[in-house]
Amino acid sequence: MTSSRGVLIEAASQYIRRERVYDISIVVHVKNSVNTPLNNNANAILKSLPINALHMRLIAFDFDGTLSDSEMTVLLGDRCGVANEMASITDRAMNDEISYAQSLRKRAALLEGLSHKEAHRAFDAVELRPGAGVLIDRLRDANHHVAIFTGGFERGVERALNKADTTVDTIVANRLPVSDGELTGTVDGPLIQGTKDDALLSLAAECDGSIDQTIAIGDGANDLPMLEAADLAVGFVPKDAVRPACDAVVASMDRLTRIFEGYNLL
Repeated sequence: MTSSRGVLIEAASQYIRRERVYDISIVVHVKNSVNTPLNNNANAILKSLPINALHMRLIAFDFDGTLSDSEMTVLLGDRCGVANEMASITDRAMNDEISYAQSLRKRAALLEGLSHKEAHRAFDAVELRPGAGVLIDRLRDANHHVAIFTGGFERGVERALNKADTTVDTIVANRLPVSDGELTGTVDGPLIQGTKDDALLSLAAECDGSIDQTIAIGDGANDLPMLEAADLAVGFVPKDAVRPACDAVVASMDRLTRIFEGYNLL
């Protein structure tokens, strides 16, 4: 019988042969090490392949900046003239300059008084990246449990998934409370103080799995806990503070799909 390691080595070899021309949108490296182009060093790929890659079943995506190039709080901010302030606060949080909880509360406060109808219009503008819906469907067809962990908001995630005619198994997200038809300027939900590594561990246990059967994909500082906890960490155009925690870095859903194919997940 072919060993798991043998299968992984063969998968990596096929991947290297297929990607003969170096593409800057894919870089694989050992965590906390120097980035290595795919076609320059096959050993770097083999070192970064998790031992349990073939058994991974829980795949957790960040949303804003990863599955979607929309930023929900900025879209909401557009509706009440504070988009620039929203973007500035978001950038500081994603680069780990201020805590995510602090940034989220600041952004929610800027939305106080926005009508529920205007908030719905903002959520209607949220979309998945090209190819994201197809990738989600393929992962679920391959019997993987697909989750979205986001400090953003359930309504926006649900609208984007519906628009792409796809769905996921689990959504862990926050909410913007409404009173008298207007946003209150507060935020509640599991991912304000709670971190994504806790969500990953909890969901893995619910799925009767373990942390070494997980993959995390994200881009910002609030994704760091789950990226560091997961067996395989993929950065989607990650911020500088996030890149060292990533086993692989991609810049498109097509390239992410190829990473998953290289791990025999699809």
